[in-house]
Amino acid sequence: VRGQMIDRSGAEWLEIAMRLLPIAVAAGLGAALIASSGNGQTPDNQIRPESAALVKQGEVALSAGQFQAADDALETALVIDPRNRDALHALARVAMKQKLYGQAIRFTNKALALEPNDVNALALQGDAMVQLGASARAQQNLAKVRQLCGGNSCAQATTLAAVIARGPAVAQKATTPATKQN
Repeated sequence: VRGQMIDRSGAEWLEIAMRLLPIAVAAGLGAALIASSGNGQTPDNQIRPESAALVKQGEVALSAGQFQAADDALETALVIDPRNRDALHALARVAMKQKLYGQAIRFTNKALALEPNDVNALALQGDAMVQLGASARAQQNLAKVRQLCGGNSCAQATTLAAVIARGPAVAQKATTPATKQN
């Protein structure tokens, strides 16, 4: 009789454990997700210093017209710290200088995936969209930039509005009358 009691209570314990196990697993996963949700975004002031230094080096190379050197430094900055939005912004500017507007949009999309309210990325993306002829989408970016600036006119909104008003650079060259040669 005593052996049957042990088996019976063991079976009951197993049944209880099987019923509670999914609840315990769900609670554990929920706690893990809540605990790790704050780890997704790295504030700009927590970007690794090596990455920030490479961004500055890349921006110097970009301003000197050395696109390959700029690209190399900025890509390395992203390898060191993939959450460095300044590196993504600078890579988008390098792509814009090389008229690689689709690539510029991809870089700004990555920056916006890290921070959806990134005014610099929205403005750069809007500029690239204008160059590709997508002025309506650029207008949407401008509206969001203005909203994020709080109704105040910020430099990004002013610049993007001017780019939209001017239109794509390719269209400007096409409308410039050619000089006739005799």
